[in-house]
Amino acid sequence: MDERLLKICELLEANVAYYNWVGFYFKNGDKNELKLGPYVGEPTDHTIIPFGKGICGQVAISNENFVVPDVAAQDNYIACSITVKAEIVIPIFVNGENIGQIDIDSNTPDPFTEADERFLEFVCKEVAQLIQ
Repeated sequence: MDERLLKICELLEANVAYYNWVGFYFKNGDKNELKLGPYVGEPTDHTIIPFGKGICGQVAISNENFVVPDVAAQDNYIACSITVKAEIVIPIFVNGENIGQIDIDSNTPDPFTEADERFLEFVCKEVAQLIQ
């Protein structure tokens, strides 16, 4: 499974110029935290993210997409790199339960469109099928 998820990360990062870090976070067992899964991009210290903390932690609670056009203007943001300018996080649902998310950082200010959001929702639905 991890190999397939890593391949998805690699394909997205290689084919979309402004997708500079692409990774998955998943609910860590019965804990109220996310655990880093496969990713491509700069190494990150954020291997565990408590629910509610940062963009990923907020999506774990809200169950909604979160698009951040300018990370510098975002209050509850966990900085991964000084080069990151924007972030998009889309939840993954299996049987109606939020089991994880795809997280994408961009070094380009405000690059994410509604088309990105719809496309990544599709990717997350496909990932959910793989996981089931």
